[in-house]
Amino acid sequence: MSLYVGLQKRAAEGRPLRVGLIGAGKFGAMYLAQVPKTPGVHLTAIADLSPANAIANLQRVGWAPERFGAASLDDALGHGTTHVGDDWQALLHHPAIDVVVECTGNPIAAVEHCLEAFRLRKNVVNVTVEADAFCGPLLARKAAEAGVVYSLAFGDQPALICDLVDWARAAGFGVVAAGRGHKWLPHFSQSTPETVWGHYGLTPEQALTGGLNPKMFNSFLDGSKPSIESTAVCNATGLAAPPDGLTYPPASIDDIPSICRPRAEGGVLHQKGQVEVVSSLRRDGSPIGYDIRFGVFVVFEGDTEYIRNCFKEYMVRTDSSGRYACLYKRWHLIGLEVGISVASVGLRGEATGAATCFKADVVATAKRDLAPGELLDGEGGYTVWGKLLPASTSLALGGLPLGLAHNVKVVRAVRQGEALVWNDVAIDANLPAYRTRRELEALFAPQAARQSASRRVDPMRGDKLPAEGVSGR
Repeated sequence: MSLYVGLQKRAAEGRPLRVGLIGAGKFGAMYLAQVPKTPGVHLTAIADLSPANAIANLQRVGWAPERFGAASLDDALGHGTTHVGDDWQALLHHPAIDVVVECTGNPIAAVEHCLEAFRLRKNVVNVTVEADAFCGPLLARKAAEAGVVYSLAFGDQPALICDLVDWARAAGFGVVAAGRGHKWLPHFSQSTPETVWGHYGLTPEQALTGGLNPKMFNSFLDGSKPSIESTAVCNATGLAAPPDGLTYPPASIDDIPSICRPRAEGGVLHQKGQVEVVSSLRRDGSPIGYDIRFGVFVVFEGDTEYIRNCFKEYMVRTDSSGRYACLYKRWHLIGLEVGISVASVGLRGEATGAATCFKADVVATAKRDLAPGELLDGEGGYTVWGKLLPASTSLALGGLPLGLAHNVKVVRAVRQGEALVWNDVAIDANLPAYRTRRELEALFAPQAARQSASRRVDPMRGDKLPAEGVSGR
């Protein structure tokens, strides 16, 4: 049954999926714009730190006032309307809620929301991929133990990449590479909220007029968000992370099969079955035509002469050898597509991407020299950016996850470009997110060591192969 048919059936039966949204900012507002046009879904409640801002966004996307005037959750259920408040606990504890959409963008808060949802046996669509990047494998495990579904959010690039990887593998292809596009030059990793608009081609005044958040936009520009999203993809699909971070090769869409192939064959990949992010700028800063900046891709292999002939017969664009081909989506629609995850989780009990292993991590890396006493300001800020590394490398370093590099004090000097480690900072050990991360390390580090000593998983197909060791610092 298609998702749309399933939603229509739920609407006809008077049994809509009852959804609770935590966080109604930009991403959440995009989802809200689609809810009134989606059958079989009742957005029962919204919890936001600022209910007034949530209401403003509801009005902005076209909701009539009578749709969100419910005085309580029970009132919303009785009248088919939406309750707006600031109590996320009340939202989670209400027995009628089927699916929770975590959309705060705050990784520390998101972990707490997810854990409480699992305790209450609620399905979760986690838009806050920053939380998934530093403890997604454990969140997925805890959801499974509770008998509920934990899912990445369709519309965001990680879930779309997972979908392409799943398509390729289910069709019998080996996945050579998968990833997303980005506007990237090497010096962007030092960008701050003060420099971001110049790199984007906007003036600060234009950004202010548009209500754009410089720290959020800078988290994309400085490489933090691409690393976060690539980590989520690695941990959901088993694809490998590059040994020393993303390399951002410049390429047009037509050139992706030639670029995202192994180095021995003229490409940039350290190995087959790897994530990578492709830049829309040449190293001299000039733009590339027909770029993948806002899109996602998968490179797959025609491993027999027959398949390569099929590529040729149907005019599939490949590399010069005819062996590697690419399927892509040039755009992603962000929050406008989250309903796909809500429907998949609520109707089929299937995630649109979720961690299955601990293959990759995002480590906080100094943007400049840091002195004891300074306060880290997290992704997109002035102090750190996030670097994608294999999980084994991060664990060997004792790397500080970027998701926990928010409002923590530096206690030792760290030079620009160095990875921060746990001992470099003073962190509140009582934070649920900190305890969850440490629990993840305790659970998955020994498992990774045992697996690396006996066997490893071929990231192209998932087959077991002899071990080749674990990469270190």
